[in-house]
This record gives sequence, structure tokens and C-alpha cells, in this order.
Amino acid sequence: MAKTVFQKNQRVWVESVGCWATVDKIVPIWAKGFDEPVRVTYDVGLGREFLAHELKAEDKIDPQEGGVTSNWRILRARNKWQQENDCAHHPYPGTYPVVVTDAQDWGGWRTPGAEYDRDPHKMEHQARLIASAPRLHAVARELLTLVADNPEDAPPALTDLAQKIAAIERYLQEAPAAGPGSD
Repeated sequence: MAKTVFQKNQRVWVESVGCWATVDKIVPIWAKGFDEPVRVTYDVGLGREFLAHELKAEDKIDPQEGGVTSNWRILRARNKWQQENDCAHHPYPGTYPVVVTDAQDWGGWRTPGAEYDRDPHKMEHQARLIASAPRLHAVARELLTLVADNPEDAPPALTDLAQKIAAIERYLQEAPAAGPGSD
């Protein structure tokens, strides 16, 4: 009996074509007298159906296992360009937010001083949004899985949300193309 290897909306590498594709449809092949499919093929929108051995799942880092997004948090850095009494209108006078994405407090997002001073509330909101992104991403992936596991029971509004999430997932997983002159 055949079991599914890939899920709907999962991104896969199609070796025979040499490109990435997304599983649009799982197609079970049934035979008389069997309770389960004898073979499963996958429609990835390339003109024919593929067997599981022709596809390869992309490697993903699990955020729960020390991946790239497990340590995102906001730190406060000392404001070196203004004295605390010069920036009393800031939400946290004398400091500005720094989003770090590494366990060693390296990497991440910082704002230029002039931009922070112009609209500190906007910068504080951006910092919280960026630091919350991994948790928001996990919730979106749970919703995508829920709809993929029960497509016939999902309300149309959730199905529409799942399609939007799948499009964002594809965008997040795309490797940026090399720019001109990057040889």
C-alpha cells in the first residue's frame, strides 16, 4: 500500500525538470479490492504527475530546535547621540530598541538615530513586530497544516487565509537571485 510522502502546498525539488514546485494536488491511485491506494502521485503544475522518488523535500530548520528564529528578542541600547533629557518624548528615554536574532546578541535589526528620533513610536512598533515574527510564522504554519489536513471541513474564509499563507511561505523559502555583476 502507498502512503503520501508530501503534503499539499509543500515546496519540492523536481529533479527531472530541475526546478522548485509546490504540490498542488495529491492523486491516489486505487485498485479494486484494496482499502488503501496502491500508488500516490503528485501534481505540481508542470504538465504531468510525479512519483515520490522524483521529488525531494526542501531542507528546513526547525525553529523549536535552535534554528535561526528561536532567539529573536528586543534589547535596549544606550542612545549615544542624545542625552536622556533631550529625548523625554521617547517611549524609553535614553535608549532605543535593537532586535537581535542570535543567541550571542549578534545580528538583527537596528534603526538609524535620526529615524528613531523622528518617529520613536513607529520604531518601537517595528521592533516588537520583527521580534514577534517567528511566533506569528509558527501560528500561520499551524493554520496552514490544519486546513491542509481537513480541506473539506475548513470554512471558505480559512481556506482563503491558508492560500495567502502558502503564498507567503513560498516567498519566504525562495532564494534571492544573484544581482547583476555578482560573479
